[in-house]
Amino acid sequence: MKQYLAAALALQITVALARDLRPVHIRAPTVDHFRDIVGNDTYDFGCRPIARPTDDGQFELQALLTRDQISYLTKEYEAVDVISIRESVVKRAASAPIGTGDRFSGGTIAPLGLGTKASGSTIASIMNVAEISSAVNGLVNLAGVTRFTLPYTTFNGASQFAAYVGAGSDTSKYHLYLSAGVHARERGGPDNLIYWVSDLLAANKSGSGLTYGKKTYTNAQVKSILAAGIVFFPLVNPDGVTYDQSSNSLWRKNRNTKSGSSGSSVGVDINRNFDFLWNFKKYFVSSASPASTSPSSETFYGTAAASEPETKNHVSIYDKFPKIRWFMDIHSAAGDILYSWGDDDNQSTNTAMNFLSATYDGKRGTTGDTAYKEYIPSVDATAIKQVAAATVAAMKAVGGRSYISQQAVGLYPTSGASDDYAFSRFWSKPGVNKVYGYTMEFGYSTNFYPTLTEFNQNILDTNAGFMDWALTAISVGLE
Repeated sequence: MKQYLAAALALQITVALARDLRPVHIRAPTVDHFRDIVGNDTYDFGCRPIARPTDDGQFELQALLTRDQISYLTKEYEAVDVISIRESVVKRAASAPIGTGDRFSGGTIAPLGLGTKASGSTIASIMNVAEISSAVNGLVNLAGVTRFTLPYTTFNGASQFAAYVGAGSDTSKYHLYLSAGVHARERGGPDNLIYWVSDLLAANKSGSGLTYGKKTYTNAQVKSILAAGIVFFPLVNPDGVTYDQSSNSLWRKNRNTKSGSSGSSVGVDINRNFDFLWNFKKYFVSSASPASTSPSSETFYGTAAASEPETKNHVSIYDKFPKIRWFMDIHSAAGDILYSWGDDDNQSTNTAMNFLSATYDGKRGTTGDTAYKEYIPSVDATAIKQVAAATVAAMKAVGGRSYISQQAVGLYPTSGASDDYAFSRFWSKPGVNKVYGYTMEFGYSTNFYPTLTEFNQNILDTNAGFMDWALTAISVGLE
């Protein structure tokens, strides 16, 4: 098996440039059967490796592989009867188009989401990068949003921005923080966030409520969310999104060329670059693959914790808004809500067993064992599960799509992720506020380019999810 991994690594490097990736379903009777496959950090498992139980008692791992990789894996496992590898045969309709021009006319027109429109209304295309900025400018000029420039420019020289609304000019009154567009190919994330904020502001102005499919909300609920103070960073990875929208290459990372100047070696996975157990070779068991040291990998972790300007900008928002309590990072495509921790199973009894303890270095990252489990106070575990469950229930209620909530570690660990970083700050940085971190993955597994129908359904699902996430967070507590 180890020889297979080495050969597959070489194979991946030679074929990755084509980006001819195809959805593949790998089935096995236990998750342990996937360990070697996932250990090959040159394979593309979407946002992260997800092995879901099936109705017949098996487990299914989804991946995006080239034809050569599919052929190689099929041959490798043809003698292993319990593992099957199948390329998806579903023919998908054309993906939702990217907008051309600027529908918001440089900020003289404000965006309006689906929650304030008649049932059956649709949005015709995904925002291009310029429109994301123009849409926020429209909310600034016409709806009372405040936009601010973040301190670092991207590798390609883009200036980044975030915005806030609802609780006035005192930045210590803001408690809800949402970000999107970390992974370039996960289309629609910035749209979902901007349209939600625009709906809140339109409903607040008109005195109306909001409707997302079968979910409805009152004007009083709208006002309570705005009063909690919303900070939003709608496009974390502008370089990557610009490239993905022009190339249709399923590009995930940013466009930093310091570690590699061509093909898949370009870029860092921003969501493996945060300062939470970033140096996974030190902190995790050797068999775990929470990120990658290889620039050619989709999960390349960068040259240092928070090495990337996008990561630094993301972190700077916590300093500007010191009372943020709840954080949501918007991704696709898996259909779930994730909550901390992502490095190992949770436990609430042994306080000494925690991510800051050097005693457990080299022991983290294996689920289901007793060598290490990440400490979380029971009151925090209860709070984050309650909010996650309410979010998932709302998303399901919109139109019946399947969503689940689960601990971020799932079946496989992660390091350097935005949600765990948010939660870890309370213990690693003296005097900062405790932040509960979540990842929302809208849509269907490995479906990063939604059809137009799916794009509009994603807006409805996520926006209802944001509503119940915020409302339940408010009920749990903002201070």
